[in-house]
This record gives sequence, structure tokens and C-alpha cells, in this order.
Amino acid sequence: MTIQIIFTSIVFLSTMLVIFWRPKGINEAWPAAVGAILIIVTGIVSRVDLLDIFGKIGGASVTIISTIVMAVILESFGFFHWAAIKLAACSKQSGYRLYWNIQLLCFLMTLLFNNDGSILITTPILLLLLKNLQLKTAQQIPYLLSGALIATASSAPIGVSNIVNLIALKIVDMSLWMHTAMMFVPATIGLIFMSTLMFFVVRKKLPKTLPDVVSIENVFVKKYFKKLQQKRLFNNEKTRTIFMLKILIFVFFMRCMLFVASYINVPVEIVAVLGSVALLIWRWIQLGISPWDILRKTPWNILVFAFSMYVIIYGLHNVGLTELLVSWSEPIVNQGLLSASLLMGGMVSLLSNIFNNHPALMIGTITLTEMGIDPITLKTIYLANIIGSDIGSLLLPIGTLASLIWFHILRKHRIEITWRDYMSVSFKVIPLTTIVTLFLLYFWIHLVFN
Repeated sequence: MTIQIIFTSIVFLSTMLVIFWRPKGINEAWPAAVGAILIIVTGIVSRVDLLDIFGKIGGASVTIISTIVMAVILESFGFFHWAAIKLAACSKQSGYRLYWNIQLLCFLMTLLFNNDGSILITTPILLLLLKNLQLKTAQQIPYLLSGALIATASSAPIGVSNIVNLIALKIVDMSLWMHTAMMFVPATIGLIFMSTLMFFVVRKKLPKTLPDVVSIENVFVKKYFKKLQQKRLFNNEKTRTIFMLKILIFVFFMRCMLFVASYINVPVEIVAVLGSVALLIWRWIQLGISPWDILRKTPWNILVFAFSMYVIIYGLHNVGLTELLVSWSEPIVNQGLLSASLLMGGMVSLLSNIFNNHPALMIGTITLTEMGIDPITLKTIYLANIIGSDIGSLLLPIGTLASLIWFHILRKHRIEITWRDYMSVSFKVIPLTTIVTLFLLYFWIHLVFN
């Protein structure tokens, strides 16, 4: 058993090292897959375990992939560039208003899609928008950084905005509906607190006034909406707005249907797939674009990454890691719900900033299920884990996969943001936001569910 513990620990640490390092830009799914294969070949994770893993991550993976497909379709409609135009126009040449509009955009994109998808969608658009606003790199950084932080943290209010959240929901046998009922209010208030705190941290670096956005709209329309103009869907600003609002209403409706499905015990992945298929058919009819481009544009590697990481974590569980964590944390958990929430939320935050939030949340959630605690306590402490995983993990750039993706996008666009730049904001914002949100969760559960 000792040899298995050492071997599994080495595989896990080596996998995380390669994911952080990413030599030659290697996709994070491949080192995770190699690590999982080693764990399976050595028999640390059995065939029965693999079936259990597939059952837990299958639905979550299909839901997230379907959501990303919807985002890809909306991108081909030019939806996100249109949103950027509206964002700039609503800012009315105020740098401070632009900050708050970017916060709102990133929050909504994560709620409508997911945190990784939100980063992939909003970062290139914000780069384009800020460049066309003729802002210097130093002025762009606070907008980009604060937007990335809020986009990633915004996966906390609803479980469907993060694949690892969906997987963890399955582990604790909690519905998407119940997660939202217990989490949306405290997490959203926590995000408002976070945005406000960030504003005061970066305010001095924000420009007070911005140039007129009329020229920006002309550039965007000519460059990104040619296909729509040819189909006479974008003859003028009014037709553009009506068309985009129809798409937005449809996406919002399908998002709501996920929660309805959860409430009536229908698998949410079925609704997610139906929504993606409907949007694909709509695009095919409107623009004549074949659905087959989705096969190329969809990041299928997410499925490989999620499955492989869970195999490795399951291996750590099988060799006794969660048993060790239970023996250490159970006495504190038994002292009361507030102490338990702060402990587990803090532990997952710490583990996330060392190992990334995917394995940290899985380890924390599996540990909870081994304690034999009552259902309401289990669900509350699980939600504290989510706060640690989605918000507390943002202290360091390596804490989330979304942060790593964000840095990669910035490097491709030759925007250099150092760890020092990142931590000059995160260290002032993330610890306090995490603690405040954990307290808000405790008081909300105590007020409504006890």
C-alpha cells in the first residue's frame, strides 16, 4: 500500500506540474490522460471504479460541451461582437462605467455559458474593444484582469457554469435546482462585494474618459457581420438589435429549462443537447452554415481532461488520501456548521492554489461523503467547497484552468501581465471575498433552510 501511495502521489504531482508548465503549449488534457492511464494500468483504479467515474462525469461533460457548442454558434452569429459594441455605447465615454459594464458582461456570460467558455469568449472581444478604444496596455490591464476574475468567480452561483461543480453535484447527490436555491443569493452578493472591492483597488489605473464609439461600431459591423448583412439580417442598427435579442432570449430560455428539468428530475444534459441542436438548425436556416463545423470547433479535450483528472483523484482516494483528510477535519466539522464551512472552504481554497481547483474540489467533495454527516450539513459544506474552488482558487494564476487559459490568450495577443500584476489585485480582493461569501452562505442557509 505504501508503494501505491508514493506512486499515485508522484503521478498526481507530475501531472499537475506538466499542466502548469505546458511545454510547447501542450493541451492540459494530454498529461492528465497519461496520468490516468498509469493509474488504470497499475490497478489502483478498477473497472468498477471506471464505470462509477463515467456515471458521475458523463452527464456533466455532455451539459458543458452542449453549452460550449451554443457559445460557438453565437460567435458565428457575431453575437459577442455586437455585445461589445453595446457595452462600449452604454459606457457613454466613461472609463468607470466601462469597468462596471465589463463586470456585468463577464458575469452574464458565465451564467449563460460557463467560466472557461466565458474567458474564451470575453477576453478576445475585450482585447479588440480596448484596442479600438485606443487605450494603452497599462490601461487595458485592469479591465482585462478584473473581467477575468469576475468571469471565473461567477461560476459559483449556479452549478451548471462549471464542469467540476456539476461533477461534484453528482457526488453529493444534489440537484441543480437545490444548488441554485441555496447558493445563488449569497454567492451573487459575494460577487457584488468582490467587484466593488476590485473597483477601489484598480480605480486609479482606469481612464476617466473614453473616445467616441461610433467609429468602433462601423469597424465591427464591416469586419464581423458580412454574412449577416448579405442575408439582410443586419441592414441597420435596429435589425441587428432585434436579431441579437431573439438569440439572447432563446439562450436565456434554454438556461431556465435546465433548472426546470432539474426540479422535475429530468436529466439536464438532455435539455442542454436539445438547446444546442435547435440553435444549430436555426443557424443553418438563417445563414446556411452546415452544423459540421461544430465538430472542429468544439473543445472535445474537456471530456478527456475531466475524465482523466477524476481517475487520478479516485486513485488518491483509493490509496487513503481522503481517509487521512477525514481523520484530520472531522473533529472540526463536528464543532458546528460555521466552523465546518470555514474549514472546508479554506482547505479547498488552499488546495486549489497549490494543485488547481479541479482536483481540489473533487478531493474536498469525496472527503465530505466519507464523514457520514446529515444531508443539509453535507450540502452546506459542499457549497462552502464550491466557494473555495470558484472564488478562493483565484488567489494565484494556477488556481483555475480558466486563469491558465486567460494567460495563454493574452500571450497570443502579446499582452504581458505578470504574476506580480495579477497578485497585486488578487491578494487584496480574493481572501476577503472568500471569507465574506462563506459567512453569507452560512447566514442564508440558517435563515432560509433551517
